[in-house]
Amino acid sequence: MQRPSAQALYDSKRGTASDALRLLRNGDTIIVPSGVGEPPTLLTALSEERRQFRDIKVAQILAMRKYAYFDPETVEHVRHTALFFGGASRAAGQAGWADFVPAYFSELPSLIERGQIAADVVFAMASPMDEHGFFSLSLGADYTMAAVAKARVIMLEVNPNVPFAHGQCHVHVSQVAAVVESSEPVMEVGLPKIGPVQEAIGKYVADMIDDGSTLQIGYGGIPDAVVMQLTNKNDLGIHTEMIGDGIMTLVEAGAITNRRKTLLPGKMVATFALGSKRLYDFMHHNAMLEMHPVNFTNDPYIAGQNDKLISINASLQVDFLGQCGSESMGHLPYSGTGGQADFVRAANRSRGGKSFIVLPSTAKDGTISRIMPTLTPGTHVTTSKNDVNYVVTEYGVAQLRGKSAKQRAEALIAIAHPDFRAELRAAASKMLLC
Repeated sequence: MQRPSAQALYDSKRGTASDALRLLRNGDTIIVPSGVGEPPTLLTALSEERRQFRDIKVAQILAMRKYAYFDPETVEHVRHTALFFGGASRAAGQAGWADFVPAYFSELPSLIERGQIAADVVFAMASPMDEHGFFSLSLGADYTMAAVAKARVIMLEVNPNVPFAHGQCHVHVSQVAAVVESSEPVMEVGLPKIGPVQEAIGKYVADMIDDGSTLQIGYGGIPDAVVMQLTNKNDLGIHTEMIGDGIMTLVEAGAITNRRKTLLPGKMVATFALGSKRLYDFMHHNAMLEMHPVNFTNDPYIAGQNDKLISINASLQVDFLGQCGSESMGHLPYSGTGGQADFVRAANRSRGGKSFIVLPSTAKDGTISRIMPTLTPGTHVTTSKNDVNYVVTEYGVAQLRGKSAKQRAEALIAIAHPDFRAELRAAASKMLLC
């Protein structure tokens, strides 16, 4: 008996979002990709029909849109489970009616594989199907590919504006239970604002990046300020979690060639995308780029096989020992661990690698020092004192790895804002650190 063609399978599974929701069961956990990989048509339909369900959880890193299901009055129907908080989900997390699962980004696939995070259903954006019956989850391979292997039901929102990327990010139509078509533009996310403080920090970091280095670049004004000052470098490579417009700019400037990478030479590697339409067009069938699951991109052992790996990530505060509180305001969650600790450890493993934690010296219009004797009580520690390497503010660079507690305190006070150095030294004296 002849098997149905890929197109026949596609046609048999195509329908409305409301039709697709009939495949849900009460108690299901829906896995949704990072950022713009979230499928707006499916999530809007779920929001509109949420009262028909009970105990549905939507698990996702970095929700981009505040869908109607973000509603404290209907959490018994549909509830958000944040693997990382963003603007859409932060208020719900701080108010306690959205859940939070702490985890290293690199380990989310294994948590799904082991059943420690449920994955009953997948909702994801996908490229149009190719002639072989494959879709590309190019905007968010991340932990979603592990969920695809585990889920009872896979629902794809197929959109012609989603690029078809290479790498381990493909799903065959035979795996899919429901296809919903949409054609609205993929959400665009602009570059963060870069001011004089960000530029100063960016210059310190850029000056320490050698030709031939491989970069991991986090999201934020300071990492992007670094990128803007790398256009004259040569033969840079990319092994990162997020690909954004800044990386595309360096490719176009000729600074990124990937020729000198020691792992997958000639290839850029990422796990999710966040940027402009121009970036998404750049990704489409680009032989230089591969999108892989996050347990490949962020695993410190794998990423650390790149010589001269540079990781650049932002923090909210750093204490005298070098502990980095990058994800909470005291006990209140603000973002999440993400891939910061993954890539700090990867850079430490890398031959010639360097990890940079970057932050302005002050907060709240200069009234608070971000270099602190101890972290604010309740602060979630993101990068530990044993892993931190370089800390950079607009006042300089503190290299902490291999240094004593007293040496660390001295180095960090030296890059604090001058207005706070005297009180920081007094605190260090009381703590017997000077």
